[in-house]
Amino acid sequence: MAEVGPRAAPPAVRSDTHAVTETVTVPLRDGEMPAHLWLPEAGRGPGMLLVQEIFGVSPYIRRRAADLAALGYVVLVPELFWRLGVAAVPNGPDMLDEGLALSQRFDWPTGVADTIAAQRVLRERPEVSGPSALVGFCFGGGMAFEVAATESPDALVAYYGSALPRLMDLAARVTCPTLMHFGTADAYLDPPTVARITAAVEPQGARVELHEGAGHAFDNSDFVAYHADASAAAWAQTTAFLAEQLGS
Repeated sequence: MAEVGPRAAPPAVRSDTHAVTETVTVPLRDGEMPAHLWLPEAGRGPGMLLVQEIFGVSPYIRRRAADLAALGYVVLVPELFWRLGVAAVPNGPDMLDEGLALSQRFDWPTGVADTIAAQRVLRERPEVSGPSALVGFCFGGGMAFEVAATESPDALVAYYGSALPRLMDLAARVTCPTLMHFGTADAYLDPPTVARITAAVEPQGARVELHEGAGHAFDNSDFVAYHADASAAAWAQTTAFLAEQLGS
């Protein structure tokens, strides 16, 4: 079992999004996982664990973290590939191949334990007041779903979770308010697969949003599959859902 607890961090830096950022660590039995903390302008707020794509804690993930902090959330983003010695895959034509190669080397059960540790550290942060939620993209969407099955967050948002098809045996245990996003043109999570996921999660009260013409990773503006209309629509739904559930 991972050991958890807040750690001291270097001096904070204020970004151009008006969110204070810090580098922190998540203590584990076999090391310390790097993580990044975004504080809202008020310095306090509901907690948000943001779980990365296969590209790691990329510029896109950092932008989304800053977006959430600007909405009033205390956002923690762990570097889940830390055991592989990688923080993020560089943007460019090889990013998908490099990200897939990392995901194939990644030990999923250990990553789940690491993410649970990060969620507990977030909850213990003195800046977190009130509820906390999980938001995950692609690789992180499935990871966040599995963590939600044991950690009972106050809300979950999963964008096109790539691992979801093999995690549906956990669906009955994910009872928190849940929002899922999928693209109708996703070749990886095709319509029959999304239909099976929907049939498993809707009985638990999950809300599933389908975005017409969007493929996998449609929210990542640094990736070739970016779909501006779907990204904007999904983000509007996400922010409204989180405000409703967390009261920010």
